[in-house]
Amino acid sequence: MGLFDMYAGPWSARFLNDRVIALLLAYASVVLAAVLSGWLLWRMPKPGAVLNLGLLPVEAVFWIGFALPVPWLFGIARVALVALAWPEHSGSRRRTTAATPGRNRRSR
Repeated sequence: MGLFDMYAGPWSARFLNDRVIALLLAYASVVLAAVLSGWLLWRMPKPGAVLNLGLLPVEAVFWIGFALPVPWLFGIARVALVALAWPEHSGSRRRTTAATPGRNRRSR
């Protein structure tokens, strides 16, 4: 019936509809895990960042299989934003701000 031809990826041409449905459900679960990693990134930055970056290769398999062009741009943005925020999450800024001069001086 051509139900999944709109995805136009290699999987829709190679697999039967029931297999494509299973792959779409698997992709939906990976996307939900990415949403969870975003929440973890907000609450617990380091574990969230590791999970977020760890899910990217798994997501890329689905992006290739379904021939999705736009998620690649979001993936690049995710890597860039996590890389920019990594020094803050590693604790290096916390050590430097705690050692600023003049914080623990008594007023005379």
